[in-house]
Amino acid sequence: MKSKRIAFLTLLLCLSPLSSMANEYAWPKPDTRLLGENTIHIVKDGEHLESIAKRYDVGFLALLSANPGVDPYLPDPGTFVTVPQQLILPEVDYEGIVINLAELRLYYFDKKAHKVHVFPIGIGRIGRNTPIMKTKISQKRENPTWTPPESIKKEYLEEKGIVLPDVVPAGPENPLGNRALRLAYGTGSYLIHGTNKSFGIGLRVSSGCIRMRPKDILWLFDKVHVGEKVRVINEPVKTSYEPDGAVFVEVHRPLSNDESDAGKRILTQPDARISTWLRTNAMNETRYRAALAVQSGIPIEMGNAAAPEGAAEL
Repeated sequence: MKSKRIAFLTLLLCLSPLSSMANEYAWPKPDTRLLGENTIHIVKDGEHLESIAKRYDVGFLALLSANPGVDPYLPDPGTFVTVPQQLILPEVDYEGIVINLAELRLYYFDKKAHKVHVFPIGIGRIGRNTPIMKTKISQKRENPTWTPPESIKKEYLEEKGIVLPDVVPAGPENPLGNRALRLAYGTGSYLIHGTNKSFGIGLRVSSGCIRMRPKDILWLFDKVHVGEKVRVINEPVKTSYEPDGAVFVEVHRPLSNDESDAGKRILTQPDARISTWLRTNAMNETRYRAALAVQSGIPIEMGNAAAPEGAAEL
C-alpha cells in the first residue's frame, strides 16, 4: 500500500537533516498530482510553531492545521510535529505562477528546470480579499517605495492611531520588503511582494496583496520575467487518482467571505462525483467526509481501487 511507503519515508525524513530546498519538487509525472512527503519534526526547547514553520518554509496556519492539539506558542519539547510538505497540485495548467488562496500557497512551475517550487504566502484579510484572477506580471521593482492609498491611511489612523506618510521610502520600515512584482489585473494595485514582518506568512493579513518571506521573494523575483503568467484560484479541496489505484484528497479550510463568517467553521460539501466514484470502487465514503470536516491540509488516502474490497475501511 502506498500509505505504508509514505509512513516509512516519513520516518526516514525525520532522521535525516533538513533539505536546503524544502519547497522544491520534481516535475509531476503525467498520471499523478501528488508530490513530496511529509516531514516529522521533534520540538526542541524554546521552539514554537512559527519558528518551525519558518525553518521548513511552510505557512503558520498550514502547520497549525496539520497538528491539532499542539500548543502553537508553547509546544512541549519532544512533541512530534507533522510538517505538511506532501501536497496535491491544483487542477490547473502547469505554467508560470499559480496562487491557491484557500491553501495560502504560491506555486512556480519552472518548465526549464523541470521543477515545481512551492511557497507559503500571506493574502488579503476579510474585507480586503485577494481577488481570483488570470493575469500577468506587468512590472518588477527592486527596493520599492510604498504609496499607501487613502483608504489604508484612514484605516491606520482610525484603528492604530498611526499617521502614514504619502510615500514610505525603501528600507526596513517599508511593508513591501525588498522586492515587488506588480500584477496587470485591474488598475495594477495588486502586488506579490516581500515583507518587513516575519509573522503573517501563511495567514490572511494583507490589504489584498500577496506577501512572501524575504528570501522567497528574492528567489522568485530573479526567476520570473515581465509578462509571466499569473493565475489566482480558490480551490480548498484537491483530489489525486494515483496510477496504483490509491485516491488522495487534500482539504483546506474554505475562506470566510465576510466578517459574519469570521471564526466560524466553514465546511465544504461533498462532491457527488467523488462520492459516487468512491462507492463504485468499494471505498469508504466516510473517510472522505471526515477529511472534509477535519481540514488538515494534508493529503489523506481514501482507499485503493486496486486493493481487495474492504481494504479501505477505517
